[in-house]
Amino acid sequence: MEKPYVNITTEKGIATIEFFHPAHNSLPGDLLAKLANTITEAGNNDEVKVIILKSGGDRTFCAGASFNELININDPETGKVFFSGFANVINAMRKCPKFIIGRIQGKTVGGGVGVASATDFCMATKFAAIKLSELNVGIGPFVVGPAVERKLGLSAMSQIAIDANSFYEAEWARQKGLYNQVFDTLEALDEAVQNFAENLCNYNHEAMKEMKKVFWSGTEDWDELLAERAVISGRLVLSDFTKEMLKRFE
Repeated sequence: MEKPYVNITTEKGIATIEFFHPAHNSLPGDLLAKLANTITEAGNNDEVKVIILKSGGDRTFCAGASFNELININDPETGKVFFSGFANVINAMRKCPKFIIGRIQGKTVGGGVGVASATDFCMATKFAAIKLSELNVGIGPFVVGPAVERKLGLSAMSQIAIDANSFYEAEWARQKGLYNQVFDTLEALDEAVQNFAENLCNYNHEAMKEMKKVFWSGTEDWDELLAERAVISGRLVLSDFTKEMLKRFE
């Protein structure tokens, strides 16, 4: 079985960051920390003009939180630290001075929807349905909620958060503003992502940096906000309801 990883390759101004986990690209704490650090480092690298964020494999983009780690949370502080992992990735993407292009090849769930929502321009295949499943296990999309709401709007975000059992098709996500473009095949997606990234490299980098600041204005309190949300999730994951639900995944 292939080992989990976060890799970065840089070529002609394009940094491609890829994460992978054999459990449907779910993200345990160590992978989340490495992903956040890698995004920050790419943002600070003068050779990088634009970033592509993708996951390994050709099916699931990201299954969200690692259930193995969720099951083993036994105190509020551990819970807060775990859920802060997604907060740190979203905040790293928010603060990164380079545009981040999301390449979403397949289904994405929970925290994965938050990661996709934190990209600046998101491209997907028609297989990239989304689901906010947190309510199913007795918690909620508290940490990723602000990023998802920023892209989908409160109405659509609350719809998928409450309807926690349903996948919403990629075309629905495109109509609501999460995906900017949807493609029929993985090959078409990869070609479009690469061409788009190459084109961005030709633009004024200072202009793109200033544009990103404008696009993310109003989110300056997210360091504190997402930390507060992580506390809520860390508390709820200890509830009897959630503990019982998580046993089904053991």
